[in-house]
Amino acid sequence: MDQLDTLLIRALRDHPRVGFLELSRQTGVSRATVQARIQRLETAEVITGYGPDVNLAAAGYPVLAFVNLQIAQGGLHAAADELAQIPEVLDAYGTTGDADIHCRVAARSHQHLQEALVRINHIPVVVRSTSVMALSEVVAPRILPLLESEQRPRPSRVPAYRRPS
Repeated sequence: MDQLDTLLIRALRDHPRVGFLELSRQTGVSRATVQARIQRLETAEVITGYGPDVNLAAAGYPVLAFVNLQIAQGGLHAAADELAQIPEVLDAYGTTGDADIHCRVAARSHQHLQEALVRINHIPVVVRSTSVMALSEVVAPRILPLLESEQRPRPSRVPAYRRPS
């Protein structure tokens, strides 16, 4: 990753439907370079999608909870398979510390959340769960500040590239 890669990721985040020609104009590099860079980022799985960002509350799911699960020894894969079958589970991560899995769960209401938590607790390998409700989003999901925080090398062999002002 270099400065141009980060710049392209920012441009795609800001305008996900923009074409290679417009990205070329915005960055000051050739369309072929832009296309090659983006294809390289996709192949390397740095860029994993262009789907729309969805506001869960506006889509009818204003209740968000974080659920920590303790699971039976050796039950990580079974728990993952079962969690994937529960649509309210937005994502889940294996973790260190007191919990084995940390999930983000969305629901239409508190009652709906309770129903989802009951389904999670019925997973045979779940030993214990604790949940915490989100009251507000303090920092929205983001990646660009991390990518932009490091001094990245200037692109090589891209003579037309100039850092936008």
